[in-house]
Amino acid sequence: MAPLMDDHELASNGTHFTTDCTSYKPRFLIVGAGSRGTAYAAAIVRSDLGIVAAVAEPIPFKRKLLGSSYIWPHASPQSHQEFDGWKDFVSYEQHRRKDAPAGNTSTLQGIDGVFVCVKDELHCQVVTALAPLGLHIMCEKPLATTLSDCISIQRTLSQYPQRIFAIGHVLRYSPHNMLLRHLLLERKVIGDVLSMEHTEPVGWWHFSHSYVRGQWRKESTSAPSLLTKSCHDIDFILWLLCSPPPDGDQQMPHLPAKISSTGSLKQFRRSRKPAAAGKATNCLSCPLQKSCMYSAPRIYHDRHLAKGITKWPVDIVNPEIPSILSSSGPEAAKAALMASLAEDYDSNSTPVADIESRPWFGRCVWESDNDVCDDQVVTLTWDDDEANGKGGKSAVFHMIAQSLAQCQRRGRIYGTTGEIEYDSKQITVHDFITGESKVHNPEVPVNSHHGGGDDGLAAMFAQAVAAVENSKMGIKDAQREFLGCTVEEMVRSHAAVFAADKARKESRVVGLDEW
Repeated sequence: MAPLMDDHELASNGTHFTTDCTSYKPRFLIVGAGSRGTAYAAAIVRSDLGIVAAVAEPIPFKRKLLGSSYIWPHASPQSHQEFDGWKDFVSYEQHRRKDAPAGNTSTLQGIDGVFVCVKDELHCQVVTALAPLGLHIMCEKPLATTLSDCISIQRTLSQYPQRIFAIGHVLRYSPHNMLLRHLLLERKVIGDVLSMEHTEPVGWWHFSHSYVRGQWRKESTSAPSLLTKSCHDIDFILWLLCSPPPDGDQQMPHLPAKISSTGSLKQFRRSRKPAAAGKATNCLSCPLQKSCMYSAPRIYHDRHLAKGITKWPVDIVNPEIPSILSSSGPEAAKAALMASLAEDYDSNSTPVADIESRPWFGRCVWESDNDVCDDQVVTLTWDDDEANGKGGKSAVFHMIAQSLAQCQRRGRIYGTTGEIEYDSKQITVHDFITGESKVHNPEVPVNSHHGGGDDGLAAMFAQAVAAVENSKMGIKDAQREFLGCTVEEMVRSHAAVFAADKARKESRVVGLDEW
């Protein structure tokens, strides 16, 4: 068996970069100044591999907050640094380019790449509108909320000269997962893979925040939770079991033949509402406010704001709370939080469009309009491919809301000569031949989400753009070298998610070739 790579000797992980310094740092626009846009802006600044040059965001407070933190600190914004939305940027950029050939001295330096971090259902519209500008694009996951929109993005991009394109599948870019893939595919420490189990424990209150009260609670206004929460878990499985290692055969990967799935909304429904809660629809008017585990004041105030935590999830409830706390103190911040949590609707009189247009973070979890799965299992099955020397295997993925762990993924991979178990911190390799077990402890960055995956993806995207803009690499080479994923692969992994949810709804096994 080949010697294992040292845990801190990763050839290309998300935090150790070996690429030579470039002569030009690419300039990036952040479209959408929410939590994800802010996370990528922070990652670019931390990496020092690019410049956050502008932000497009319709909510003034969010726009100013991101801008003052990462674009114009200690200064006033200039017109080319902030836009009311992506349409304003497109209009500005078209006029800027029109003026440039005339030698207009007021024409400012342009943008090289864009981070698209708007609502999921807007991804297709934004990406296809940006494509004609020839900018490099990183789109937050999911790529789109329907397979037809994913394909529309792929087709639109193919109509223009190729540029770097990335997707927010951040699990590929954490030091932990890059080491796991290295051990599995390059070192082959457990021989050929036979089976895999992978679990994403969402977290009991996290699910209530995002998928019961939050913007991803309804399939009709967002998408199935398998897509919005776990599309990068399905991608992670395909990345480990389908995609060839960097130095391997790059032909068509060995894809699953069949996908099946079961799942449902088990807990967060009206039939499970405690009788003592009566007719209350909002936590602030509920007699169980102080004792219910899903009490909004307990989750957002007691667990977070009272401890000085004003970032996620508190700033999702009210993005102004961090500044209120720093300027006016804890009582004013608490009052602002409670005012936001007190907002409610009447199912009989409030227009459905108004209810569905926004989150309701103080709403009773048993009285919400959510319908997405809080428990789902997906099974992927590979047939033997004897002609290419690839054996059959299987993978099982479990997304569960009611868990103590919060997004701390864990799993096991079974091979012909060993077994790997992993969580979000350690990787343990059990060797059947020697009888030995070895524990690996990859670096887990403190400030970056997803085990360093946010920083890893942002850095790889920035390096790919820089390599192209500095004429050091061609588009295809840079896409493969730094991102390791084509647009076709991105669409393919999304297709697997849509196929799995179709299998769940129709209670049948779906052939992936249908998709």
